[in-house]
Amino acid sequence: MKKLILTFILLGTTFVNAQDRYSNGMEKAFELWQNQKMMEASNMFERIATAEPDKWLPYYYVSQINTLISFGEKDVDKLSKQLEKAKEFLDVAKAISPNNPEILIQEALINTAWIAFDGATYGMSLSPKNAQLYQKALEIAPNNPRVVLSKAEWDMGSARYFGKDITPYCKDVKRALELFATFKSETPFYPTQGKERAKEILESCGK
Repeated sequence: MKKLILTFILLGTTFVNAQDRYSNGMEKAFELWQNQKMMEASNMFERIATAEPDKWLPYYYVSQINTLISFGEKDVDKLSKQLEKAKEFLDVAKAISPNNPEILIQEALINTAWIAFDGATYGMSLSPKNAQLYQKALEIAPNNPRVVLSKAEWDMGSARYFGKDITPYCKDVKRALELFATFKSETPFYPTQGKERAKEILESCGK
């Protein structure tokens, strides 16, 4: 009996230590990101992902960083490597956490980076996919502020491209901002970004 109790204690201690390492690593990665050390942060998330293969968030953040740094990139080879890595890590995140709205809108962001680089080449094929991804994410999580905001931004971009009024989508941005005030997740290190972006869009919305 004593051996059994000791085994449970040791297993519990190992679990706590593993959780502490994960939390400390994630906090360090976010600190690097906050200090604009994007690639260092990406590398840290990648190391955490290797050590924690059952957690989707480190894979998600590797994907997100490599996508964000691709906007404005003019070198096609560098862009391709970054976005291919983003897609590779996101595919793993998707396998760990299927039908995850955050992963769906991140996939759409990768597509948007390609469209921003060369709209003539990628716009026709990827735009319909993005519309589907945002719609699916909204159906899964209609009260997720990042989902509502991301879809509204995409709809606004599409409206501008076709010379249409973006005002109808301002209400969606306003709703997203309201949702940011109340949205909470019990998952540590769950995405929280977007509130300031919603404020910026709403300030100029319809003007």
